[in-house]
Amino acid sequence: MNKSVFAWTCLQMGGVNKTMKIVKTVFRRTVMTLLFVVALLSTYTTVTGVQAKQLSEWLIENNKFGVISDFLKDTVEHHIPTFASQMSTVEAHLTEYSLENAIDWSQYPAKKVVATGYTAGKESTGKTPDHPAYGITYSGVKVKRDLYSTIAADPEVFPIGTILFIPDYGYGVVADTGSAIKGAKIDLYFETVEDVYEQWGKREVTVYTVEQGDGNLTDEVLKELNENETMQVFRQQYSRSS
Repeated sequence: MNKSVFAWTCLQMGGVNKTMKIVKTVFRRTVMTLLFVVALLSTYTTVTGVQAKQLSEWLIENNKFGVISDFLKDTVEHHIPTFASQMSTVEAHLTEYSLENAIDWSQYPAKKVVATGYTAGKESTGKTPDHPAYGITYSGVKVKRDLYSTIAADPEVFPIGTILFIPDYGYGVVADTGSAIKGAKIDLYFETVEDVYEQWGKREVTVYTVEQGDGNLTDEVLKELNENETMQVFRQQYSRSS
C-alpha cells in the first residue's frame, strides 16, 4: 500500500475512533442525566403528592426561556408519565402480594377467637411510662408492633411463645396474659389508642397456629423473627416502625 494512502487511512480511522468516543461520552452523559431527572422527579412527586403528568405539563407550559430542549421536552412529556404509571402498577402488585395471599393458611390449625386491641398505656395496663414495668409483658419481653408483634392470650389455649397468624394484623407472638383474656380470646398490641380503634377495634377472627409455644419467649427470639430476611418484603404491610 502506498505510504500516503496508508497515512490517510490511519488519519481517517483515528478521526472515526475519536468521533465514536465523543458519541459514546455524550450518550453516556445523556443517559445519566435522564436517569437523574427521572429519579429527582419521582422523589419530588412522592414527597409532594403532585402527579408526574401534572408536573410535566407545568414544566412544558412554563418553559419560557427554552431551558427544556426538544429532547428533554419529549422525555418530560412522554417518558416520565409512563415511568410513573409503571411504578404505580408495581406498587399495586406489591400491595396485592400480602401475607394473606402469599401462604396457604389452611395447612395450619385454625381457631376462631375474639380479638381485641391494647396498648402499653394506663388505659390498658394501668401503668404509666415512668413505671419500671411499663411495656414489659408477662414473658419479660418488651411490647412490639412489627412483622412479629407481641400479643396476649390465655396460656391454657395458646402457650407463651406460640406464633399465630391473624389476618389483617399479621404474625402475633404470645408474650402476655390478661385477667380478661380467657379461653378463645386474644389481645393484640398496638402502639396507640388511636391505632386500636382505627385499625382494629373488636373482631371475631380465625387465627392460625404457625408454631406452638413451649411457655418461654425472649427478646433475642423476637428480634430474630423480625430480622428474617425472607419476611422483609411484608414489613410495610403491618409495621409502622421497625
